[in-house]
Amino acid sequence: MEPVTGPDPQHKAAGRHSALDVLRVSLQLGLTSFGGPIAHLGYFERTYVRERRWLTAPEYAELLALCQIIPGPASSQLGFLIGLQRAGYRGAVAAWIGFTLPSAVLLYFAARAASHVHGAIADAVLHGLKLVAVAVVAQAFWNLARQMWTDRTTVAIGACAAGLTLFITAPGTSLIALGCAAALGALLCRSTAPAREVPRNVVSRPVAWASGIAFLLLLLGLPVLEHGSPHGAVALADKFYRAGALVFGGGHVVLPLLHGALVPSGWLPEDSFLAGYGLAQAVPGPLFTVAAYLGATNAFVGPPTWAASIALGSIFLPGLLLALAAVALWKEFAAHERVRGALIGVNAAVVGILGAALYNPVLITSVHGVADGVLAVLGLAMLAWWRRAPLWVVVVCVTGSLLQLWWR
Repeated sequence: MEPVTGPDPQHKAAGRHSALDVLRVSLQLGLTSFGGPIAHLGYFERTYVRERRWLTAPEYAELLALCQIIPGPASSQLGFLIGLQRAGYRGAVAAWIGFTLPSAVLLYFAARAASHVHGAIADAVLHGLKLVAVAVVAQAFWNLARQMWTDRTTVAIGACAAGLTLFITAPGTSLIALGCAAALGALLCRSTAPAREVPRNVVSRPVAWASGIAFLLLLLGLPVLEHGSPHGAVALADKFYRAGALVFGGGHVVLPLLHGALVPSGWLPEDSFLAGYGLAQAVPGPLFTVAAYLGATNAFVGPPTWAASIALGSIFLPGLLLALAAVALWKEFAAHERVRGALIGVNAAVVGILGAALYNPVLITSVHGVADGVLAVLGLAMLAWWRRAPLWVVVVCVTGSLLQLWWR
């Protein structure tokens, strides 16, 4: 294929692009994008830049850089902004629906099936999915540590965040760790913080400010609204919204945030939480759609379809609101050295928080013997060294768990 030097001839023409076209292309990606967040970015580049020519390679790189330095699922935010550039706000919504819907539907029906399946075989499958989580989280921790822990300062910030979340289990500990990391980063990491390119603006300032204000109002207001009904629909929305609003560094970092919000307070049992996370590795699309599984299996809010919809919408909403605000307003903040340093500190901390989650709850609740350890290491090797798709890790770990049941 010849190198792409520019977008298609109608790239700049307003009103000529259909949201249905965006939906069709993003739905194809939602059905076929296996491999996790990093792989999704490769699928997007091939589809939107080289094949469809909806934007240039520099435009894609600028949008990608923006999505990687704000909270939320980077691949979903990137697709959302590409849809926005292509077909306006309808295109943005169409891009998000197309990429998100397939995996959300699959995980919802998996949750409904899990509630009706019991016995030794079901327990073995559940245990195999928990071993998948061990392999996937270990790989994510290793990859993020290499990217975010670039010097002794960032390693120290990450280690402090890990220790804080491991030894202090009170609600809100992760938020305190992120706040401290931002302050330390602003003070200590300014000299290493690179300037960022500013993406082409496709959002008006009023819309950008409205999105940013809506993000903050929901972040601060949902905990107030849930007062008096700690296990109602608003409380469920708050759990997932807060997790989506605080995720830096990719979808895997949402694991400790969701675990801390849902498991200790009784919304979900430990086994169901880790099984849902493991099962999310076997479906295409964004990892955040695990919210559909967790919402459908929660212990308090029903019916399952309603709860899954609340959880799914709430976990994605903060990242999409921030994407709208950041496109228009980032230029005003990116020039500040302390802001860039704070982001470096936060990124270092989220790696530490993910490492803490790898130990507790992932390892200590999933690996119960030598055979489990071998399966987890095999899954990690398949992901990290043999470059196999996560779907194959699911097959190997579940099969291995079933073989252990047969042997016993």
